[in-house]
Amino acid sequence: MSDFDRARYTANWNYPTPIRIGAGRAEELPDACRALGMRAPLLITDPGLAALPMVEQALARCREAGLAVDVFSQIQGNPTGANVAAGVAAFRAGDHDGVIAFGGGSGLDAAKAVALMARQPESLSLWALEDRGDNWRQADADAVLPVVAVPTTAGTGSEVGRAAVITDAEVQVKRIIFHPCMLPGAVILDPLLTRELPPGLTAATGMDALSHCLEAWCAPGYHPQAEGIAVEGMRRIRDALPRAYLHGDDLAARTDMLVASMMGATAFQRGLGAMHALAHPLGALFDAHHGMLNAVLMPYVLRANTRAIGEPMVRLARYLDLPQPGVAAVIDWVLDLRERLGIPHALSELGIDDSHAERVGQMAVEDPSAGGNPIAFDAAAYRGIFEAALAGRL
Repeated sequence: MSDFDRARYTANWNYPTPIRIGAGRAEELPDACRALGMRAPLLITDPGLAALPMVEQALARCREAGLAVDVFSQIQGNPTGANVAAGVAAFRAGDHDGVIAFGGGSGLDAAKAVALMARQPESLSLWALEDRGDNWRQADADAVLPVVAVPTTAGTGSEVGRAAVITDAEVQVKRIIFHPCMLPGAVILDPLLTRELPPGLTAATGMDALSHCLEAWCAPGYHPQAEGIAVEGMRRIRDALPRAYLHGDDLAARTDMLVASMMGATAFQRGLGAMHALAHPLGALFDAHHGMLNAVLMPYVLRANTRAIGEPMVRLARYLDLPQPGVAAVIDWVLDLRERLGIPHALSELGIDDSHAERVGQMAVEDPSAGGNPIAFDAAAYRGIFEAALAGRL
């Protein structure tokens, strides 16, 4: 846009990792790689992006700078353990020394998992590093490879996360793989890379960022820093997401959405909750878009949590300048936002049915995200929330 103030939206940050933000800063990708000691990085992305000019331009810049870069793009929308194994094989075959994670949440998560596993002993399974207890200690921290993360959507915030969500296809379960060293060593947030994102994906990924902030805000753990990040992330999403949805070339809105996405992933160190506890099994069972699942589930989970989130919802409503305080006002705001973004009201509109209702309830209880929910729902309660969202019964 002609009135975009480029200087205002350009900065270098160092929290929670070194971040270069600004329009056009994807051109600095070779420098970011060299700063982490890479000479032969493997760029990991999804098949759709691999065919676009932005990936070819990234590869060309790296090669012009003398980097022996190659590309791996065999990544599904919900990345699987097999995708990670194929990426590890490509990494080893090309004798690479680092990873460029380029894309949306799926590409970023798969790339981080490849960087985690490529130099580990063959005897160590990816699933052994599921985020439970001290499982991560089984990995050799010194063997985790450097990552430069370049997000092309504003949703997951995986570029500042220490985990990757990978589907175990054999049992149809999404597993959260965690290691502290999975945090990328450099991040480039360039709104030009998100400018062509279609409105539907802009909406679904943006609502995913909102779900991260909102669940972190509602989580009962003591983490005032995360609370502050979460509530400011929601304010930015309130203002920027409708603009980015309607006007994809609004670079100020695109920048704010990239920032809000990163803020959500930083804030949810405090915890997530029932939205994600349900979205993970539904994504594994129905291969549905994660952000869209969170968007549809959001008001139903808020309603189910009403008795435990009254006070934080009063504060949130005030911060967002809603006409009334409390849970009902926040739910009304979410419903209005969803309508403006063309988000379906019911899970059935995503092609989901009740064939796995009992299993969904049990999987939700067992999902690590359930531990951050304000109410410890049992399997029957999770099934009830799922069935309400399936029917659109709020």
